[in-house]
Amino acid sequence: MAKLDISVPDLTLPDGNKIPLIGYGLGTAWYKSDSNAPKDQKLIEATKVALKVGYRHLDGAEVYNTEEELGDAIKQSQVPREQLFVTTKVIVNIEDIPAAIDKSLKKLGLDYVDLYLIHSPFFAKGDKKALQEKWAQLEQIAAAGKAKSIGVSNFLKPHLDAILETAKVRPAINQIEFHPYLQHGDLLAYHKNKDIRVAAYAPLTPLIRAKGGPIDGILDSLAKKYAVSPGEILLRWSIDQDVLPITTSSSEQRLSDYLRVFTFKLTPKEVEEISQVGNTHHYRAFWNDVFGADDRS
Repeated sequence: MAKLDISVPDLTLPDGNKIPLIGYGLGTAWYKSDSNAPKDQKLIEATKVALKVGYRHLDGAEVYNTEEELGDAIKQSQVPREQLFVTTKVIVNIEDIPAAIDKSLKKLGLDYVDLYLIHSPFFAKGDKKALQEKWAQLEQIAAAGKAKSIGVSNFLKPHLDAILETAKVRPAINQIEFHPYLQHGDLLAYHKNKDIRVAAYAPLTPLIRAKGGPIDGILDSLAKKYAVSPGEILLRWSIDQDVLPITTSSSEQRLSDYLRVFTFKLTPKEVEEISQVGNTHHYRAFWNDVFGADDRS
């Protein structure tokens, strides 16, 4: 396989730190339900392949139970630490965030992470003060140098409003499920207004979990036009809206192909067409126990 000579551009976070504009995720397909399960050697190898192909942004979380695999892959890859952007998230041990980050760093074999996220706001059960307290603890983690940037995941406007009331440091990023079938109304515009960046997990949902939806034909047509895959069109749709996609695969060819998203751009009209047609259909892959069937927030 010919290795594409493509350098991944960065997105600048509100705190001035830079994050690579595509991430390799160790959740979803790689998630381990048992924290005591043996190490997943396939995941270690797949992550090393991602690093070999050119990914430098690695997205993990304590709840995935794969932080040890991520740490092993980093160590075995011998890619210099300063060239990597490592994300992890806290939710299992949300009651004691200082202990949680130490536990994660130990599993990762690192002195710091580049980005530390509160994995979801739902632990607070609508309690604004609980969200504010946990955000203050994240600020302490950043002040101690254990995380270069701090942010959130799965937060909606009310949750963000709550922490912004008392925050000394604004969230650098909010990582949300985002794809044409779940665009969250005016949430992107809200983030822009508040100077918070957005990352997308499950960006390929229309192809992987919701195949047969109304944008299939558009994706196929644009894939032919740009000589790429429909998946690359979906990733580019996110990037063209300044949304950073997190994706995964165990296929070296596919991971390499995904980096072709930095060789072309969709036109504003094409981005808008995907958005408009996508909005005619609703599909949420995660948190269906929290949201109603027709809730698009």
